[in-house]
Amino acid sequence: MRAKAVGEGERGLTLVELIITVFILSILASAAIPIATFQVKRQKERELRYDLWMMRDAIDKYKDAADRGAFQTKVNSQNYPPDLQTLVDGVDVQGKKLKFLRRIPVDPMTGDTDWGLRSMQDDPDSDSYSGDSVFDVYSKSQGTALDGTKYSTW
Repeated sequence: MRAKAVGEGERGLTLVELIITVFILSILASAAIPIATFQVKRQKERELRYDLWMMRDAIDKYKDAADRGAFQTKVNSQNYPPDLQTLVDGVDVQGKKLKFLRRIPVDPMTGDTDWGLRSMQDDPDSDSYSGDSVFDVYSKSQGTALDGTKYSTW
């Protein structure tokens, strides 16, 4: 049997190897944080685009049904819905409820269901709502998108 020399066959990391490993891992982690933040923001932007599309589509369907005479609307509304809740609650058409939206979505940028509204009488860039009818919706977020535009202009 042969005698072992001191240190022969021992396994483990030296302090220098451990410091180098931790340093490399910290560099990789610091590079991953901006990428993760970018991905989260991009996902919220997708949700915002989808929510705006869904609500605008519901407004268009409401107007189309009113234009075809399926139900009566206010005289000054130009056949647009009076508010978003009407799209959720629906309107009576020949004894049946016609609903246009399942729920008012939560704005992913503000975390609230309080959307900016515009009527036909409002200026296109206005952030004040006259309250007559809902022609358009927009996010009340003052944040800037990845493409450099404001969320409120989408």
